[in-house]
Amino acid sequence: MSPRRHAIRLGLRRGWTEFRQSIRSAQDQGFYLFTAVAVLGYLFLRRDDPVEGTDLMVPSVALPSILAALVAFGVVIGPAYALAMEREDGTLLRHKAVPHGLTGYFTGQLLFNSLSLVPQMLVILLPSFLLFDDLMANGTAGWVTVGWVLVLGLLATMPIGMAIGALVPSTQKVGTWGMLPVMVLTGISGIFFPIQALWSWVQVVAQVFPMYWIGLGMRSAFLPDSAKALEVGGSWRPMQTALVLGAWAVVGALVVPGVLRRMSRRQSGSQVEAAREQAVQWVR
Repeated sequence: MSPRRHAIRLGLRRGWTEFRQSIRSAQDQGFYLFTAVAVLGYLFLRRDDPVEGTDLMVPSVALPSILAALVAFGVVIGPAYALAMEREDGTLLRHKAVPHGLTGYFTGQLLFNSLSLVPQMLVILLPSFLLFDDLMANGTAGWVTVGWVLVLGLLATMPIGMAIGALVPSTQKVGTWGMLPVMVLTGISGIFFPIQALWSWVQVVAQVFPMYWIGLGMRSAFLPDSAKALEVGGSWRPMQTALVLGAWAVVGALVVPGVLRRMSRRQSGSQVEAAREQAVQWVR
């Protein structure tokens, strides 16, 4: 077996192990429960409210957008924090010492974040289909769309999170350099309110980034064709959605490994020790 294939295999094993530990963690279980209660509570309170200009109720329109927001936000910020922390605690330095270690690390993060979406979405989707009507208007075709949008969305957004984690000077800066910009981009992406309500130049900026297209793709999966009137140009634009998300995925696959290699070359044991000391002082 080649060193690269061996590194990928180890990365897959690491990702699976981290996922198993995650779903057994009381902290992560609490997070899933809190997210589900918050989302379902909001949808339940708005269950009888119609969406203006349509015959749809708020839960039907809001649910796919909320799922898109969880993907767009969580798959960026989660890897960003993980990479920043593991850079400081020496985990990445150990990966660097192994042939193709960073390839294995990236593979593990990809698998872990992919699997982590499953329980996060299930705890929202399963109760939603019991509580609300007309959530999936497109049947099997809609679920197929959910599948490819999630795959491309994950590949498009996770490299952004890893780039943020590699570039921030410390874990404490992830919130400022990563969370705040991602919150702004998610806020203008049409996930929480129609993008047409924003200025024209803001609409253009929003459509450059993958967050908008994940939301559009998820809405196209769940909502009937009549809801296209709510979107830019009155269309779901599936081809453009696939092309934009695919382009971000390709750019991320080409750029992020170089960013990680550059970061690892600049990392040393003394820097790891200094980062640990700084983190201890920050906690104090």
